[in-house]
Amino acid sequence: MTRPDPTGTLARPPTRFDKWADRSFRGLAATSAALAVLLVVGIVAQIAGQAEPAVREYGVDFLTTSKWDPSGKKFGVLPQIAGTLYSSVLGVALGSLFGVTVAIVLTQDFLPPRLEAVAKGVVELLSAVPSVVYGLWGIFVVIPALRPLANAAHETFGALPIFGTRLSGPGLLPAAFVLAIMVLPTVTAISRDALAAVPGKLREAAFGLGATRWEAIVKVVLPTASRGIFGAIVLAFGRAVGETMALAMLLGNSNSFSWSLFAPGTTLATLMANQWPESGAVEKGALMYAGLVLLGITLLINSVGTLILRRTVRVEEAHQ
Repeated sequence: MTRPDPTGTLARPPTRFDKWADRSFRGLAATSAALAVLLVVGIVAQIAGQAEPAVREYGVDFLTTSKWDPSGKKFGVLPQIAGTLYSSVLGVALGSLFGVTVAIVLTQDFLPPRLEAVAKGVVELLSAVPSVVYGLWGIFVVIPALRPLANAAHETFGALPIFGTRLSGPGLLPAAFVLAIMVLPTVTAISRDALAAVPGKLREAAFGLGATRWEAIVKVVLPTASRGIFGAIVLAFGRAVGETMALAMLLGNSNSFSWSLFAPGTTLATLMANQWPESGAVEKGALMYAGLVLLGITLLINSVGTLILRRTVRVEEAHQ
């Protein structure tokens, strides 16, 4: 027999205030979502409006040429597009490797609880470091540390395109290394949550079948948390594509593209940061066109990531 509820709170119908609060919250949530969409649309529309004269003037040639000559009114961002994608892929690859590894260490009982809490705090603090500080650290620490190894690799494997130049100063490898440190907190935090959400019974079942700790992690925990980890990598990619100050200080601002890890280069974000203060009206339009291209790349990355994630979910559901 069910005992009566003396407080009358378990099965009572919603009051007028409860209904009003529910409708208010739903309206507030819908309004916030609509405002967020309108804000994004407004930003894109504003940039597109500023870039419209340059889009009409230069068209697709803007994306396929490499000359940036404000005095001659000739503009092209092919090296910047290639540099943006190349540096982001390298930085996110390194950051994802280390970030997922750190997330595994923090969630799979490798550390004592106190040391684990300290490690979490240190990783979270990395996201609070200003971009310009990362750039200074890269100039005074990373580049001098990498230069002997890079030049030794050039002497030994110089015939390969990725080692085709010497590291004399700013270059792609230092920029990618610092970029990896910058995206590390994003990858680690989201991957850690995804790994922590894996039911402990799955690991226990793997242990019961004779799996070792690493077999359980690699074959059970990581596949189960793969959607969350993939989402973390996509978010990190979006962060890396738009990074400005650190890359402006470490990449070299060379209006050219090279496959060498040690050669200087440039990105769309650093182009806008470096050229905007001294640009005229015509060049400002070209820079806004470059910003529109950067927005398109970011949107494409997020869209492709979402499609891949949805396809993965459908495949997993079909196999269940």
